[in-house]
Amino acid sequence: MIFDFGGVLTTPMDDTALCFAREIGLPDDAYRQAVAVDPVGRQLYARLERGDISQEEWNTGIAALLDIDGTNLMGRALATLRPEQAVVTAAAQIRAAGVRTAILSNSMGMTPHNPYAAWNLEATHDVVVFSEQHRMRKPDPEIYELTLELLGLPGSACIFVDDNPDNLVPARKLGMATIHATDPALTVTRLRQLIPFQP
Repeated sequence: MIFDFGGVLTTPMDDTALCFAREIGLPDDAYRQAVAVDPVGRQLYARLERGDISQEEWNTGIAALLDIDGTNLMGRALATLRPEQAVVTAAAQIRAAGVRTAILSNSMGMTPHNPYAAWNLEATHDVVVFSEQHRMRKPDPEIYELTLELLGLPGSACIFVDDNPDNLVPARKLGMATIHATDPALTVTRLRQLIPFQP
């Protein structure tokens, strides 16, 4: 069972982006546009995810696009990110039922702000793959192959959950069943259909 992090085990990333924009007095969609739509911002994020630049370099680049202070920008932008408790609980129950679980996440950097620290992922999952540590990112097929190798399982024995539909395509090509995470309750319902587990 392979889970994405942001937007699957956490509250929606777009909600966090909206909260941050409002907090610093920008138009509601300004921060999301800078990181997810603007070609320069998208390239900065891809380079961060691959480990080609540091989080501090990303902070500086995105701050320049928005004309704001870049000090600990990632930490400030993610301040309202919270666990999506229904999915976190389901993942724990699935693992307790004897199914190996993994995290496959495009990294948001780990210094100066580590967005993963509070989730204790290494202790609660069998395998954790952060893109920056392997110099590749979803949807590169190789990072899915690496995750399967670390699990010691073929794709046909795995399920992958992600909130980005583009990231599901390589997983399906490797034989995985996939779940597009659009709503926590629907995600848990689909998980129960594919892997019976006890609450």
